[in-house]
Amino acid sequence: MPKTESTQYPRHLILGGALMSGLLMALALHMLGQNVGLDLSGLWRSDSGSLMPASAALAWWLVATGGFAGGYFTARLMDHAAAGQIPPKLRQFLIVVLVLVLAAAGQAASAPSTAPSAAGVIAGLVTLLLGAAMAFCGAYFALRKV
Repeated sequence: MPKTESTQYPRHLILGGALMSGLLMALALHMLGQNVGLDLSGLWRSDSGSLMPASAALAWWLVATGGFAGGYFTARLMDHAAAGQIPPKLRQFLIVVLVLVLAAAGQAASAPSTAPSAAGVIAGLVTLLLGAAMAFCGAYFALRKV
């Protein structure tokens, strides 16, 4: 029986794809979280007192977890896709889930923002940086060789 060789994507291509996917997941979860009251910009409000609001802390964890999970699973899937180890049904399911999450985030982003403009911009930039850092960490851990 002949041995089949598995094709490998270049490491930087997998890292780049996983970084973008994790970043999009973090931004989508940030936008969806704002609709249910999980506002990251609660950290910069002066009316909240000296303690961080629980909704802001939960928003931080949601964005970080979404970025890490998006980067990790995308890197794992891209690594396995090169070898042809992903069944077509699973691939179609993942595409449908991604489209639904991004469509819901687009709908949430089109709603008027409840955050003040400066705090909203800062929260968006922080979400972008946190999502990118966590997506890179997730992709790095998915690709490290044991």
